[in-house]
Amino acid sequence: MTALAAVQFQSDWLQILSSPFMRHALVGGSLVAVAAGLLGYFVITRQNAFAAHALAHIGFPGATGAILVGAPVTLGLTVFCVAGGVLIGLFGRRVADREMATGTILALATALGVLFASLASANAGTTTSVLFGNLLAISRNQLMVFAVFTVAVVGTLAFLARPLVFASVDPEVAEARGVPVRALGLAFVVLLALTITMAVQVVGTLLLFALVVTPAATALRLTARPPVVAAVAVSLALGSVWGGLVLSAMVNLPPSFFIVSLAVLSWLVVLGLTGGRRQAADPPLVDAHHPHRPAGT
Repeated sequence: MTALAAVQFQSDWLQILSSPFMRHALVGGSLVAVAAGLLGYFVITRQNAFAAHALAHIGFPGATGAILVGAPVTLGLTVFCVAGGVLIGLFGRRVADREMATGTILALATALGVLFASLASANAGTTTSVLFGNLLAISRNQLMVFAVFTVAVVGTLAFLARPLVFASVDPEVAEARGVPVRALGLAFVVLLALTITMAVQVVGTLLLFALVVTPAATALRLTARPPVVAAVAVSLALGSVWGGLVLSAMVNLPPSFFIVSLAVLSWLVVLGLTGGRRQAADPPLVDAHHPHRPAGT
C-alpha cells in the first residue's frame, strides 16, 4: 500500500514529454511499432508466434554476452536473434519440425543466457532492462540502428509482400506454383529477428508479444485483408507506444507496463465487440501463376 501511495500525478508531465530522452523514446518506440505491426500478420498466419517468443529469449544470451565483454547490447541482440532466426528457418520447414527446432535452440540459448547473466552480475540493472525493456534509455546511436532496421524491414516487405502472403496462407499451392517458399521463410525470420532486436529494447524479452503479436491479433478480429490488417496493427502499436509514454510521464512508472496494458486492453475491447469471432481468411491477393502480380491483373 505504501508503494501505491507513492504513485502520484506529475503536474509537469508536458515538460517531461518534451525532454530529449522522451523524444528519443517516442521516435524509437514508433519505429519498433511500425516494423512489429507490419510483421505481426505474418507471425500469426505462418504460426510463428512461438518462434517470435523464442527469438526474444535467444537474443537474451547475446545481450548478456555483450554486457559481459563490454560490447553494445544491440549488437549482441542482433547477432543472436538473426543467427537463431536463420537456424529456425533452415531446420524448421514444417510447423512441427519448426517447433522442435525452435525449442531445441531456445533451450541452448537459455542455458547460455543464464551463464552469461551470472558472470555479468555486476551489470544486473542492464540485464533487467533486457528482460523488461527500458524505452526511456534509448540513445541516439540506438535510434540510428532502429531506423536502419525499420527501413530494411519495410523495404523488404514492400518487395516480398505478395509472394509472402501467398506462401503464408497456402504454402503447398505456392510451392507447386514455383514460389520460393523456403527462401521466403528464411527472409521472413531474418526480418522478424531484426524487429525483435528492437522490440526487446522497448518492452523487454518477457513482454514482447504486446507489440509483435497482440496488435495484429486484434486487427485480425476486425478484418482478414492483409493490407488492412497491417494498417490497423501498426496504428494500434503506435497508439500503445504513444499512450504508454504519456501515461508514464504522468505518473512516473515504466512505459513498458502501460504499452502492454494498452495493447491488451485494445485486444479485449475488440474481442468483446466481435464476440470472439475471428474474420475468415480472404484468398491470397496474388495471381497464382504470377505471385508477384496482384490477382485479376
